[in-house]
Amino acid sequence: MVTTSHDHSVHPVYVIGGGPGGLAAAAALRARGVRAVVLEKSDAVGASWRTHYDRLRLHTTRRLSALPGLPIPRAFGRWVARADVVRYLEKYAEVHELETVTGVEVDRVERADDGTWVLHATGGRRLTGRAVVVATGFNHTPKLPEWPGAEAYEGELLHASAYRNPAPYTDKDVLVVGVGNTGAEIAADLAEGGAARVRLAVRTAPHIVRRSTVGWPAQRTGILVRRLPVRLVDKAGELIARLSIPDLTAHGLPRPDTGLYSRVREGAIPVQDVGLIDAIRSGRVEPVAAVESFDGREVVLADGTRLTPDTVIAATGYRRALEPLVGHLDVLDDRGRPTTRGPKSPPNAPGLYFTGFTNPISGMLRELAHDAERIAAHIAKHAASRR
Repeated sequence: MVTTSHDHSVHPVYVIGGGPGGLAAAAALRARGVRAVVLEKSDAVGASWRTHYDRLRLHTTRRLSALPGLPIPRAFGRWVARADVVRYLEKYAEVHELETVTGVEVDRVERADDGTWVLHATGGRRLTGRAVVVATGFNHTPKLPEWPGAEAYEGELLHASAYRNPAPYTDKDVLVVGVGNTGAEIAADLAEGGAARVRLAVRTAPHIVRRSTVGWPAQRTGILVRRLPVRLVDKAGELIARLSIPDLTAHGLPRPDTGLYSRVREGAIPVQDVGLIDAIRSGRVEPVAAVESFDGREVVLADGTRLTPDTVIAATGYRRALEPLVGHLDVLDDRGRPTTRGPKSPPNAPGLYFTGFTNPISGMLRELAHDAERIAAHIAKHAASRR
């Protein structure tokens, strides 16, 4: 039995996840006089950023990526490196004096009869909060397709989450599967880092954009077009692509046959070019057909081609993995995504908030910052109305 007080003000708001979204929400709450406790399952904040590949930089500008209450240092440059993002998040928690508890994983969230929330956590803990902010991250659990024969594959197969740098793949034949931003960047990294051969398996031709054109970042364009009609943005995107992106059809990567913003609305963010175009044009990265199956030592592609790479790196995305945590509350859609975001709680779960489960064209960190302020304002207003 859970014993709780009916005075909700004695309970903190629990924030699940110590990444950018969770830290921003906690800081925004604290700024409004609301006690927030961040629960992080790893041993430090910014855990996912600590394990990303070394080459990674923010694809959004420093000025448009800061969290509430602390600018990212100018010394980090316009495109902030992975290690500097970690430094920033550590500093952020310190400056805002956030109450962060590491090494605690929340397994399940339930709503008590009195309207509070009960969190079942590591070590049999049962924590009671007035509200819960779920910020466990867009890239939570690595996802591998159920390729026939993959379990018996005789070569090396790993998810992109395990990739750090090209050093282990010097003079090796590598197949990268998936042409999102991660796959594109890993392929370019391998080509520049000494791999003997790099092939990139593509199922759907991506939209490729320049990270910056004459000093104007693609992120600002993404912010400006968010509220425009999809068809208009699709047409503008096609025109810009023809002016700024070379046709790579002869190299095995045709232009996409659907509009850029139509793809965004389906969840596919454009690939920012950080070396892929040059690598493909020079032949250092070879686009090939999608992977269909594995057969012993061979990888079978959709066009029937059989390859025998030394290593297959699957840049095939992640699952949100929210089902064990909140799936029983009827707050997820059929794809496992929260039905609400930001300051809106599901109608059947008031006081439960989600942040960081979309990948907007305007930049994830920017949207996390906005979500944090809105969530905090809503919680603080609700708390004031109960007094």
